[in-house]
Order: sequence, then structure tokens, then C-alpha cells
Amino acid sequence: MLKPTPRSILETLFPYLEIAAAYARQVQPMIAARPSKDSDSFFGAALSDADLSIQTLVEVALLGKFPEIRFYGEEYEQSYNTKYFRAITLGEKDDYLVTLDPIDGTQFYLDGHSNYQIILAVLNWDEFEAAIAITPAQNTYCFALRGEGCWQGSLDTELANCKPLQVSQSSSASPAILLGWGMETLASSLKDHYTVIDVATSYSKEVQIPNVNGMLSGDLAGAVIRSGKFIDGAALAFLAQEAGCIVTTHTGATLPPLHECADYSRPGLVISISATVHQHLLEAIASLP
Repeated sequence: MLKPTPRSILETLFPYLEIAAAYARQVQPMIAARPSKDSDSFFGAALSDADLSIQTLVEVALLGKFPEIRFYGEEYEQSYNTKYFRAITLGEKDDYLVTLDPIDGTQFYLDGHSNYQIILAVLNWDEFEAAIAITPAQNTYCFALRGEGCWQGSLDTELANCKPLQVSQSSSASPAILLGWGMETLASSLKDHYTVIDVATSYSKEVQIPNVNGMLSGDLAGAVIRSGKFIDGAALAFLAQEAGCIVTTHTGATLPPLHECADYSRPGLVISISATVHQHLLEAIASLP
């Protein structure tokens, strides 16, 4: 049997992800929260029936189509299928690990907002090979392949027919900066020049705020997150980088290879649409005590 390529993995799983997106839309008005997970924020602690159901769907598809592949899903501890996968960790070169955040932004989802996502990625030992982020309630998705750019389409559009997504300084209609959980101390250094959206204090059940994917939609000029989890923040950063954004660590360094990272997470990330914005964000971080 030929080894699957990152593109073939995305193409094979896309119909199942379409079903997951339709399911997520259908049950959102009725969705039930489940007991919270351990986390240092209410965002990380949120858990819903949809998280578990979508992960199960993707697991079944993977085990049926690619039974030898590695897989790490956010809800692996509660999954009935974790024991059937060969491994949940990074492998050697070209021994791919598929990751999944079944509902990225569960709190957004539970509160009825439309910017929650389903994020799936294919990881090599050093870097992301592919990622796809689906926004079910907005009927859109984007995907990227390593070194091949980022692409966008509606959910009824096959991957091969998507259009290139290129982010530039003119892409952002508003000079807004998103500060992830734990980065709120940067707000005072940035508020004179940017509209600062601080997740810890700006989140509202009534008014939707952008998430990191706002870097791709033009809602954000930059974002700073405390750490880049492989399943969500780092995957979105990979999409943004392939779309033309600048992505570094908080010190401005190149991102470390995935196999040098711990706990399925890259260090804190800075993402921006231009060198000017990026420099402002790095200076704000450097000014912290």
C-alpha cells in the first residue's frame, strides 16, 4: 500500500469533515455542555457533546481509511478509540501525525457564536505538512500545504477548486490586535495605536469577537498567543504563515521544530500581517517586566 500524502489525507477526510460541519450547525442551538475539563481559563475548560461526537467521527474515518496512521485528538482521554491507533505522538520523519481540535472555540460554540472551527492538521516530525480549518456556521474553510500556500473555499467546494488566500497589509480593514488568554498585560502598550481585543476581558456571550483565524479573514492585523498548541494555535499560525503572515516566537525567533517542543505545543507565538505590526508587537512584549 502506498504511503498517504498530506494532500491525500485531507482529500480523503474532507467529506467526513463536511458531515461534521453540518452536524455542528444542526445541533448548536440545542447543544449541551459537559463537565468542564481542567484548564487555567474558561475557554480551555469548555467541553460539549459536539467535541466528543466529531472526534469520534474523524477517528472512525481515520481507522477505516488509514489504520496505521498516528492520531492525536483533543479529547483523546475520553475517546473510546485512542487505544486503536498505533500512536498519539510525533513520529520519525514522514511518519505523519494527524491532529484534531473537533470544536476550536467551544465556549464560542456554546454561546451561539458563528466563529467556532473544526481544525485538522498533518504533522511531520519537524513541521506542519498540512492543515484545514472549517468554519461551519459561515460555510467556509481554508487549508494549506507546506510550501504551497493557503487556499479558501465554501464547504461545497472541493479542495482542488479552492482559490488562493493571500494576506497582505491591505487585507485588514481595521488595525485590531488579538491578545490571547494570559497576554492581557500587553494591552496598555498597544492601545494608543491599535484596537486591542483582549480575550480575558473582551469576551462576551452577546457580542462576538474575532479568534486567531481573524488573521485570515482580515479582521485582525496581529495576534499574540501565550502558546501554540499543535491542535489549534500552531495549526492556525501555519495557515497564516502559508497565507503570507509573519509568524515568530515572542522573542522574534524562528519557530522551533515540532520535535523540540513539549506537551504538543509550540512556545508563545506572534502573528502579524506586516513587518511594522510585527515589530510593534515584539517591542510590546520586550517592554514587559
